[in-house]
Amino acid sequence: MYLIGLTGGIASGKSVVAKRLAERGAVVVDADLLAREVVEPGTPGLAAIADRFGPGVISPDGGLDRPALGAIVFSDPEARLALNAITHPAVWRRARELFDEAERHDPDAVVVYDVPLLAEAAADRPITFDLVVVVSASAETRLKRLVELRGMSEAEARNRIGSQATDAERLAIADVVIDSDGSLVETLAQADALYAKIGAL
Repeated sequence: MYLIGLTGGIASGKSVVAKRLAERGAVVVDADLLAREVVEPGTPGLAAIADRFGPGVISPDGGLDRPALGAIVFSDPEARLALNAITHPAVWRRARELFDEAERHDPDAVVVYDVPLLAEAAADRPITFDLVVVVSASAETRLKRLVELRGMSEAEARNRIGSQATDAERLAIADVVIDSDGSLVETLAQADALYAKIGAL
């Protein structure tokens, strides 16, 4: 198994690159999907969040009220750290299970772990990657994408970008950088070149 850690700031184009690598044959494990899985109703993760943040973050149907929780953690660094302490270990455990499953299915599998907070969680990361790929776009480009494509206000978009690792922190852990400031075609070409290079190893 060849394990790639794929990361990038919000609206950097990371998901576009992950999708392209999957089209080329990689097994993609999406940390955002796992983060949802580990806080589904009835999970220890959701119970721990309710204990820490109170009943206001639980919706009437018993699930997690993401907007309510987001309003708390994106404006309070301490609250965000508390949430990460609950969810990150559970997500890592589940990710490891899926990596092992992919390797059992195909010992030569290229596995891509699509994880937005790789730089933020670097210190307590229990997994070693063969390659860390950072998809990078300027803060101005990401701000524009969040406002135009996701409908965020400029203030909300700046808050989301500011709550994540800095570009310098992400680039510090990168083995490969894919620049997504250009066109979609240019970004996809870089993803294709990366996959071809890995296939030649």
